[in-house]
Amino acid sequence: MVSLALAVPLGLGVALAIDFVMVVVGRLLFGAALAGAFLSLYVARLELCDPPHRLGVTMVAGFFWIAGELLLPGLAVLCRDWRVLQGAVTMILALLAACWWSPVLLLESPRWLLATRQPERARKTLQALAEDSGHGSDDDSSCRHDSLLAELESVSEGSPQPRYHAVCEIFGTRVIWKNSVILGFAAFIGSGIRHCFTRNLAPHLPRFFSSYFVLVGTEAVACLFVCLTAERFGRRAVLLLCTVLTGISSLLLLALTQYLLDLIVLTLSVVGITASHAVTMLSIFFASEVLPTVVRGAGLGLVVGASFVGKAAAPITAIPNSHGFFLHHVVFASFAILAVLSIMLLPESQGRRLPQSLEDGESQRRPPLFHRPPREDHLPLLTPHAIPHDYSHLAASTKRVLGSPATPRET
Repeated sequence: MVSLALAVPLGLGVALAIDFVMVVVGRLLFGAALAGAFLSLYVARLELCDPPHRLGVTMVAGFFWIAGELLLPGLAVLCRDWRVLQGAVTMILALLAACWWSPVLLLESPRWLLATRQPERARKTLQALAEDSGHGSDDDSSCRHDSLLAELESVSEGSPQPRYHAVCEIFGTRVIWKNSVILGFAAFIGSGIRHCFTRNLAPHLPRFFSSYFVLVGTEAVACLFVCLTAERFGRRAVLLLCTVLTGISSLLLLALTQYLLDLIVLTLSVVGITASHAVTMLSIFFASEVLPTVVRGAGLGLVVGASFVGKAAAPITAIPNSHGFFLHHVVFASFAILAVLSIMLLPESQGRRLPQSLEDGESQRRPPLFHRPPREDHLPLLTPHAIPHDYSHLAASTKRVLGSPATPRET
């Protein structure tokens, strides 16, 4: 909410900027505010889903993101001027920020509230979720609802002060830090190596709109591929496959571009772009599942930041009269091979509960590649051993109030 509230005046400031420095500074702050809003919505959406629906809901949100990218050129054509376009985007953000009046649309994650010892706020959030889902209309559901609220009220009496965790605590861990570094490294490679492939599209797609729509189209294909395969074969196996495809395509183009037919070069470039999109989005999603709730937002911000650093490396290749493109390609192709080896060290999060505390994150272990751990579908909001200060008696009541195991709304 704070990010959206900051993005609106910053967006208006960019639209009304009077010089170049003001535009650059305003765009920098505006992008930072939008990144905060993106991370908050991403984490909140993930924590409100049970294991079977986490990937599907996240990928559906990804398709909405891609739809926005497809509509952006049309909006730019209608606006004609960049200031008008900036103002139109800011007005859309203002409408979204106005939704804070409706608590059902912008809810705080009850999982995070309970993990950080805020049972009173968790009670209000769960009450809003239960009322919005329609549970509680009959006498039996109403009785269960009242029972849960009474338990939360009893827990909140005399409870300790909320305990927040800083991102610096990740650096003092072993497993969490290892997972964060590997997934951040993979996201960095997926974003950074993409320009090595898009440069080969320039001779075939000289117009800006053609290349733009091809890039967005490959992103949609990658999102669909992840949605269809990651839930069936596991996050780690699919991430490994996409990284291998990215590395092989990059190495072939690096060594054999001048000897291959144009059609083969174009095909390898499209496959590499699609695979790199899949590596980036799956690395971010994978990180959101293996990072514990108490530091999920901060840790995910580091992974997303690493992907942005990879994108920032692309201008190096555009320096005239230099070997920046070749060096860029060699470095990222080598990094892709290194990432293939490091991904083998990750745990598997498919069908598993989200870790709540730092101790839960440290207890994650790496299973064999073709042996997935048993699924833990249809879990309550917090599993008993992950709820601090003896909140375990809330798990069953939370599960009853928010729905039966067959309903997708269960968290």
